[in-house]
Order: sequence, then C-alpha cells, then structure tokens
Amino acid sequence: MATITITPHSPPTVATRANRSTDAKLSPIGSLIAGSIAGGIEASITYPFEWAKTRSQLPSSAGNVDAKNPIKMVWQTATRQGVSSIYAGCGALVAGTALKAGVRFLTFDTVQNLLADTDGKLDFQRRVLAGMTAGAVEAVLAVTPTERIKTVMIDNARGAKRFTSATQATTAIIREEGFQGLYRGLSSTIVKQSATSAVRMGLYSTLKETYAQRTGTKPDTILVSFALGAIAGTGTVYATQPFDTIKTRAQSAKGEGIAMAVRNVMRDHGYFLVE
Repeated sequence: MATITITPHSPPTVATRANRSTDAKLSPIGSLIAGSIAGGIEASITYPFEWAKTRSQLPSSAGNVDAKNPIKMVWQTATRQGVSSIYAGCGALVAGTALKAGVRFLTFDTVQNLLADTDGKLDFQRRVLAGMTAGAVEAVLAVTPTERIKTVMIDNARGAKRFTSATQATTAIIREEGFQGLYRGLSSTIVKQSATSAVRMGLYSTLKETYAQRTGTKPDTILVSFALGAIAGTGTVYATQPFDTIKTRAQSAKGEGIAMAVRNVMRDHGYFLVE
C-alpha cells in the first residue's frame, strides 16, 4: 500500500511576500484604469471644496463679495442659489481628473521603471524627477483644458451666466479664441502640476519607504495608506498653493498673464493667500 507523506506548509517568508508584491505590480493599463477610477471618485467627493478654493482665487467682481471662510462660502451660495450652483464645472473636472490621474500614474510608473537601478530602487531625487515628468505630461494632455473649462464655469456662475453647460462653454471658447483658448494658462499649469506631482509622489513614496523600514512591513491597511496619503497631500498643498492661485487667475473668464496675476494677487491679498 502506498504511503502518503504530508509535508507541513510553512508560512511565506518576508522575502517571499516581497517577491509576490513585486510580481503583482500593476501593468501600465492597470495603472491607467486604477488611477482614472480613483481620480474620478476623488473629484466627485471633494468638488465643493475645489469650488470654494477656485472661487476664492478669482478676482472679486463688482457687487459680488464672497465670504472668506470656504465653508461659509459654500453654505451661503448653496442656500441662496441652490446646491447645484456649487457644482458648476463639476462634470468637466471629474472627467479631467479621471484622465489626469490615469495619465499621472501611468507616466509615473513608466518613468520610475526607467530610472530605477538594477535592484529596482529609486532615490529621492529620481522619485522627484519621475513626479515632475508625470505632472508635466498630465498638464498638457488633461489638466489645462479641463481646468480652463472648470474655472470659466465657476467664474461664469457668479456673473452674467453666459454659459449653461461645460459643453456650451467649450464650444464658445473654441469659436471665440480658437483651440488654443482651451490651453490658456498652460505654462502656469505645467509649473503647478510638475511641482504638485513631484512633491506628492516623492513625499508619498518616501513616507511608504520610511514606514516599511521602521515597521518591517509595507503599508498594508486602508487606514495606514489613508494616513500617509493625507500627510503627503497636506504637504503638497502648502508647497504648491501659490502656483495654483496664479493658474486660476490665468484661466479665469477674462484671463490674466502670469506677471499680471502675480501683481494682482499681491495687490489684493498680500504675499500669502490663505483665506
């Protein structure tokens, strides 16, 4: 009679788990799809705050003084003009953010793989370079035209209300300014997105690596990943807010050049626009 030998199954070692993690790395298409879905969800949830931020960055219009507190601004506008008013331009931003996030992660992963050493590792400088490259690419392919439409729609909602939809605004801009009208503020957007992606990606990757070194494990829970992402996001906002303010001014309905935008912001609000 044959003898059956049962060999106890030993738990996978840390090295084995690391290898599995490496093998399970997302493909470029996977990065594009995952980034797009995450970006669309993020834009949908946080849009009222994005609306308030953009509104506060636009130049004041005659007879239209906004509250300085963003939460109060959202509340006042929603009660006076309806909840739909604080979602002006939301569709354009959600579509643009989905595309932007997909392009960002696809570009970042691709550049990271190109810059990695023979062990597949990246130092901080190379992470920053990968982030800057991803930011520049997303600014050209996705961010500038969709941010232009979003900003025009928000600016439009507090004035003469020329446009009733993002589609109408897009058509009018192309008819009046040509296709390049959608790319108003391109240079400031490239600077802003390059800085944003460089800081966010570099900081987030460094935080994950530091966490792994301190604890001996990679961030493997939603709570830890959320906390690291929140820290990276907060640092990114403080580091890049000036670029974002200039970008918004350049993409408003009237539009301002970079030099004019800088002068007007400092004239209206001083060196620090933190309201």
